[in-house]
Amino acid sequence: MAGLKERFQAFVNNRWLVFVAAMWMQSCTGPGYIFGSISPVIKSSLNYNQRQLSKLGVAKDLGGSVGIIAGSLSEILPLWGVLLVGALQNLIGYSSLWLIVTGKVPVFPPWAMCVLIFVGNNGETYFNTAALVSCVQNFPKSRGPVVGILKGFAALSGAILTQIYTMINFPDQASLIFMVAVGPTMVVFALMFIIRPVGGHKELRPSDGLSFTVVYSVCLLLAAYLMAIMLLEDLVSVSHNLITVLTLILFVPLFIPIVLSFCEEYRDPVEEVLLPKPYQHDAGNPEQDTREHEVVSSEFKDENHEEVDSLVVPEGQKRIAQLQAKLFQAAAEGAVRVKNRKGPHRGEDFTLMQALIEADFWLIMFSLLLGSGSGLTVIDNLGQMSQSLGYDNTHIFVSMICIWNFIGRVGGGYISEIIVRDHAYPRPIVIAMAQLVMAVGHVFFAMGWPGAMYIGTLLIGLCYGAHWAIMPATVSELFGLKKFGAFYNFLNLANPAGTLVFSGVIASRIYDREAEKQARQHRIQSHISGSIFSGMLAADESLNCEGSICFFLSSMIMSGFCMIAVVLSVILVYRTKTVYAHLYGKSCIRYQG
Repeated sequence: MAGLKERFQAFVNNRWLVFVAAMWMQSCTGPGYIFGSISPVIKSSLNYNQRQLSKLGVAKDLGGSVGIIAGSLSEILPLWGVLLVGALQNLIGYSSLWLIVTGKVPVFPPWAMCVLIFVGNNGETYFNTAALVSCVQNFPKSRGPVVGILKGFAALSGAILTQIYTMINFPDQASLIFMVAVGPTMVVFALMFIIRPVGGHKELRPSDGLSFTVVYSVCLLLAAYLMAIMLLEDLVSVSHNLITVLTLILFVPLFIPIVLSFCEEYRDPVEEVLLPKPYQHDAGNPEQDTREHEVVSSEFKDENHEEVDSLVVPEGQKRIAQLQAKLFQAAAEGAVRVKNRKGPHRGEDFTLMQALIEADFWLIMFSLLLGSGSGLTVIDNLGQMSQSLGYDNTHIFVSMICIWNFIGRVGGGYISEIIVRDHAYPRPIVIAMAQLVMAVGHVFFAMGWPGAMYIGTLLIGLCYGAHWAIMPATVSELFGLKKFGAFYNFLNLANPAGTLVFSGVIASRIYDREAEKQARQHRIQSHISGSIFSGMLAADESLNCEGSICFFLSSMIMSGFCMIAVVLSVILVYRTKTVYAHLYGKSCIRYQG
């Protein structure tokens, strides 16, 4: 019987504790998702027009996506050091923005404001890198659910922070910026020594299924709770005690590592390492495949050793000969290749430079740029979109799209895992379907029908979230885990690149043009002369547009680009069918990527 000390040590080193801590951190460290809530107060306080505000939004997206430094530091520093750098950047950037918006310090020029929000939101890349790198390494056989849940909580952080802000009744909207500066920093300081890769047995265990079920249940409960509170607060006065309920829901997953550490039979860490593993080979170790024979599969590495080892020696040798014959046959058919070229094949560990010359990597990149970039453009401009359609309370739509984003990420990871595990079909097929639905969501925003804001928010939030649950898992399967942090942070560049085009160039220019037209018509109707109007228009830098026309053309353009993204995703599916068939196919030759 293990003592309390050993049990507590097992609890501290439990990979589920790391996962739960990463969930908590992600649930309040996604400040970029509430830009739609803070953008109106920035626009009014600094007297910005829509084009200037869009540039600030692009700088924010760029900061939240350029994670090259975070990825590089994750290979040099311990993860707590990575989290510390991110927390300090978050505090410096957003606290400076709060001081400027509230008038406590002089207003900086627009380029300096872009630098500040870039620095503040860049802290998010450190949080994401630490959470994903540690948990994907701790759960290599459950990448889809792990990535989906973690990215889902990052998306939900906007709704959580917004609801806490609403319940506390801060004196002004600028206080939300202060909360974004201080809140995530405190949480990261509290959890940064827990989030790390841990040793021990990392294969699928019987308890994993139930544990993930509990986590999924918490996700659905949390989303339903936030949605209910959001709807109720417009009808009745919401009690501050509801924050306590929110905290209790977030603490439910903590029971998983507690039960696994203190209630199950204790195993010594040495025994954990010696537990039988269903798939002994690990991605990124092609040397293991050359020990038995010269032929190496580029699309899979594992054979079913359990079946071979269970046979007597002559039968085992016969089975190996059969496997080699099948490998030669598959190579002749083009499914696999004999190792006749330098560099890794799909499924092995790539470096970033090696991945950059692969067509599949760029298909993923451009599909993300068009699909995810257009979705993030909606998220950034949601405040102005709702105001243009006559809605006063923009917070409700920001919270709603965060919740749908959360469900899209969790659900995308879950559905894609079913597709690859049960049907051995490529994950990107789910992205293709999501992008098709996203194109419809943009049409709803363009038309501005009654209730279109609610439906468009639902469709865009779900589909945008699915991108960031599925694509990171896809990259880890096609290009390996060794440089996963670098791959993930490079793909993150798709977000700012997309918003730079869709928001900074297209949407903002069209919005300002329509706003100027409406202002001119209003002046003419008020019988103000053109000369006076010209002077007043030049002085009025904060123009507002009303009606569906404000975002009609930009939304239709983004809908068209989503259809192009569908085509790219379908091409990716076609190109990776063989990879996934061997990666997850139920055959005697099994590849584990």
